[in-house]
Amino acid sequence: MVTMDTQQRTGTNLSGLRDHNAALVLALLRSAPQGSSRVELAAGTGLTPQAISKIVARGTRVWSPRPGAAPPPAASRAPCCGCGRKRSARSAWNWTGSRARCCSPTSPARSGTAPRCRSGLLRHAAGGARPGRRRGAGGGGGGAGGSPAAGVGVGCRGPLDHVAGVLHRPAGLPAWDRFPLRAELAGRLDGLPVRVDKDTNVAALGEAGPGGTAYLHFADGLGAGLLLDGAVYRGTRTNAGEFGHQVVQLDGPPCGCGQRGCLEALCLAALARGDRRRAAELLGLGAANLVRLLDVERVLLGGRAVFAAPEVYLAGVAAQLAERLPDPEWQRVEVALSPAGPLAVATGAAELVLAPLFGARP
Repeated sequence: MVTMDTQQRTGTNLSGLRDHNAALVLALLRSAPQGSSRVELAAGTGLTPQAISKIVARGTRVWSPRPGAAPPPAASRAPCCGCGRKRSARSAWNWTGSRARCCSPTSPARSGTAPRCRSGLLRHAAGGARPGRRRGAGGGGGGAGGSPAAGVGVGCRGPLDHVAGVLHRPAGLPAWDRFPLRAELAGRLDGLPVRVDKDTNVAALGEAGPGGTAYLHFADGLGAGLLLDGAVYRGTRTNAGEFGHQVVQLDGPPCGCGQRGCLEALCLAALARGDRRRAAELLGLGAANLVRLLDVERVLLGGRAVFAAPEVYLAGVAAQLAERLPDPEWQRVEVALSPAGPLAVATGAAELVLAPLFGARP
């Protein structure tokens, strides 16, 4: 989730940085969802209690037994949608990063004609941003489903342009080539902020922390999200992380991207044969290549294929790293499952929306 260094946690009483100071207050409240006093907020931000009172009066409300504050209603819900090659799913997350609502997966992204499948996905994604019926305190979200949305986060299969929100020949989804997903979805939501990124990038975003991390996602396809120096690395055209399309066998099987012998094609072929150990071995080969290239210190595994046999993939990847790194004792690499589990993409897609509310760049 969002992290801030010491410098970012220090506020200022200059009136020109009002929004920045409000974001600092919200970030502290996010880490203490049961409430925080104005004195505690002042101590945590470096602001005066009077400044805290003004921030609270402008857009937050008192909500705990002590004099405290919570975020404005518009910041309390972040609906998100994960769009895969074969299925899509949406959920809603509250401002603390806890899931408030989840819908079962659907498969509108691939079936039917191009206009029909695009329309189906847009309806599915937009539906998550419309306030639902409020639920009581025991309803798994405290009514978050009925509160306004701060925006919509979408994690989908790449390649894509993160800045423009336009897809570029996503493997296995020809109907989506050059499709302006962000603009089309925003148009259905009357201008509500929409943020679009690759599923692997948003999954990595949910794991943000110091150092270097490679998040490897194996489901309908194979991709990577890269956290370098604690920040998501997207590359010049915001399309870094096409991990599955490194060619590892020149005369290998055809891949959905149009090349032959891609790591993704080999992993999927092994999985189709029921040979998970071979798929894990190939995934580990790719992970070793990535570690030698970028010197990351942690490899996280996620995606439906991985969670169907987690121990097989953990062992396979760790074995390949031990075998292929020149000095594995010196270049130690942690191999683990994504802490967010099967919800890694949903967690990160919500963070695309929530991070700016707390003064961080997603």
